[in-house]
Amino acid sequence: MYSFRPILKQECIVTMAAKIVGVLLVLTGIVWILQGINVLPGSFMTGQMQWAVYGAIALVVGVALFVAGGRMGVKP
Repeated sequence: MYSFRPILKQECIVTMAAKIVGVLLVLTGIVWILQGINVLPGSFMTGQMQWAVYGAIALVVGVALFVAGGRMGVKP
C-alpha cells in the first residue's frame, strides 16, 4: 500500500520554511525602512532613501511569502 506520509511531511516543512523566511523578510524590511527614513540611526543605511525602498520591497515579498506559505497546505 502506498503511503502519503512523506509527501505530507515535506509539504509541512516547505510551508513552515516559507512562513519563517516571510517573517524574517518582514522584520528586515521594517528595520531597513526605519533606517532609510532616518528613524533608526547607527548604520551606513541611516538617512539613505534607497534603503527605505529596499525595505518596502522586502516587506511586500515577506508578506507574500507568509500568505503563500499559509495557503500551501490548503487543498480544495
